[in-house]
Amino acid sequence: MRFLTLLFLTALPVFAQKNLRYSPSYFQSRPEQSNYIETSRYDDVLRFIEVTVPRNANRLKATYFGYSTEGKRLPLVIWSKADSSSPEDVKSLIKKTRVLVFGNIHAGEVDGKEAILELIRDASNGINGTWADSLAVLYVPIYNADGNERIRLQNRPLQNGPHGGMGQRPNAMDLDLNRDFMKIDAPETRSLLRLIQEYDPHVVIDLHTTNGSVHAYHLTYAPPLNPNTDQNIDGFLRNEFFPTVSQNITNKYGWNTYYYGNLPEAENPAPKAWYTFDHRPRFGTNYTGLRNRIGILSESYSYLSFEDRIKASKRFVEECLSVIYRNGAKIRELTANADNSFQIGSLQALKGEIAQTTAETQILLGEIAEETSPFSGETYWNRLDVVKPETMPTFQHFTPTQTEIVPFAYFIPATEKKAIERLKAHGIAVEILENETELLLESFTLEETKLAERAFQGHKARSIKGSWNKPKDQRIEKGTAMIRMNQPLARLAFSLLEPLSDDGLYYWNFFDANLEKSNQITLTRTHIGF
Repeated sequence: MRFLTLLFLTALPVFAQKNLRYSPSYFQSRPEQSNYIETSRYDDVLRFIEVTVPRNANRLKATYFGYSTEGKRLPLVIWSKADSSSPEDVKSLIKKTRVLVFGNIHAGEVDGKEAILELIRDASNGINGTWADSLAVLYVPIYNADGNERIRLQNRPLQNGPHGGMGQRPNAMDLDLNRDFMKIDAPETRSLLRLIQEYDPHVVIDLHTTNGSVHAYHLTYAPPLNPNTDQNIDGFLRNEFFPTVSQNITNKYGWNTYYYGNLPEAENPAPKAWYTFDHRPRFGTNYTGLRNRIGILSESYSYLSFEDRIKASKRFVEECLSVIYRNGAKIRELTANADNSFQIGSLQALKGEIAQTTAETQILLGEIAEETSPFSGETYWNRLDVVKPETMPTFQHFTPTQTEIVPFAYFIPATEKKAIERLKAHGIAVEILENETELLLESFTLEETKLAERAFQGHKARSIKGSWNKPKDQRIEKGTAMIRMNQPLARLAFSLLEPLSDDGLYYWNFFDANLEKSNQITLTRTHIGF
């Protein structure tokens, strides 16, 4: 299906041209107009784009990439030398690195949304214009558009503004969109995955706000954490990309940034150390890694002022784009090699556990002061300009606790319609067999399965125990879906299809209908090429 392309209707600005603050060259965002008391609503975002984009129509194109649960069109602004906003034109640019930057996946974490609008305004004024020589940047400022409109002053407790209220974490379906990348239940997720499939960005930057441990970093960041991420991509991010970006921010602004982490809470018996987040691909950055692309998580610090959080997010994206601009050829080579490097017969992780990365590293802790919001009367935390270095271990990566051999292909009966549809929605190549055939196949012996007592994100997670049997000749029916593992998205397909995967389609109940009827795993696989 051709990508939906709906151009914005441009409109003349209603503000006085003679006043610089309200002229098209510096059209103010809602935070700027309100002295950072308020955040932009959905209509503010559209208006901002309508006014700023036409100023540089040769480089900026505005369109929509999909819909929210409640039917709001999700805006996309593309900064490139392409003739139009179509995926075909953007991808036709030779030797250009495509970067997707999106914000507001959690609509109480609004800093990224506002930073992206400022970046669009800069692009409209020709700032950093030389980047377009080798970059094509796709900006999605307001991903969780429905959640953004559910403004409450009590959302995001303890966060330092915006004190005029902010949106909620989940979307209108009460789903956390940053837990939806494997099951893709939400319309927003489906829209974003279509964008990713159509435009195929080499780099994806996901902008958040962290409200965890009290530290002295203006922003923390993370690479993809799943153990099956291409190791060359992981090495580039950890050894070259992030150290360069972090040092540049310190040199220019005197601000500290570091890998995302938290200290264990008081009731947690874990030793004091700096711990990263979950490795599972339900999180967008980890999911990006399984697509053989460079995923970057950004977390501005919740207890900074709202104005400084926007600055931190913007400066981080700017420095990322600067490094991507200088390393474009290498990044394109890394992602292309990853598409072709997943070898059938290798061992890959089904589950993982956090592992110690460094024995001792200096972590910069901080202090906060408790203050009271003048509008809600709620307590919030205000970052103090205090840096308290403390040496401790860091836990910044995951190692496999259970592995499986990657087969040549998987086979799914035609009756498993829900699972087959989800694979296609991910962009995984699925072939439908036109004729009955026989092949040496492995079947899975199910020893035990049960559902979680409580639902999480609309699903009662399914746990499975069992193992693959020795191969034997079996008949494969006409209409069976075949998923070959010599395709670029094999890493993702493996995590979705293996019954023991800790974040796959079995875990998320997409095989439940037949499993509950027969108490059997209908999926089969072969290690023999044909």
